[in-house]
Amino acid sequence: MFTCDYESPLGKMLLAAEDAGLMGAWFYGQRYFARGLEGAEKNAGTGELADSPVLLAARCWLDAYFAGERPGVADVPLAPRGTAFQRRVWGALLAIPYGETRTYGEIAAELGSSPRAVGAAVGRNPISVIVPCHRVLGADGSLTGYAGGLARKQALLEIERHST
Repeated sequence: MFTCDYESPLGKMLLAAEDAGLMGAWFYGQRYFARGLEGAEKNAGTGELADSPVLLAARCWLDAYFAGERPGVADVPLAPRGTAFQRRVWGALLAIPYGETRTYGEIAAELGSSPRAVGAAVGRNPISVIVPCHRVLGADGSLTGYAGGLARKQALLEIERHST
């Protein structure tokens, strides 16, 4: 497993990968930070980035995203750890286009589930920004439930409204 820090305009992030793909991208201090990495040796800041093409791809993706571009999700191999249902929900998040939003209820209807179950899965998304849980809103269109904080959620949506 490889990890590294990433300095985003919205705060420092921890990226974690294995050879198969990106396992996590968390803002420091967010809810569920580094969940699933317990007991794993972390090598942030040790130069291990050169040994992980996945981390390099993730950093390049984030650089492009924060520069206002619309990088493709296929540019970063993803390997989030979660239940089958969580992975289905995270897959539904990846289908939400840049600058658009969906409600928990809309995703639940698409998956044949409940908004509460979808909300729980969205909240445990281990790959912030790249798997766009920030594009999910409450039933009334309000900003709700972002592990990285509502200010970051709003900022990410603003970045996307002005991306090219």
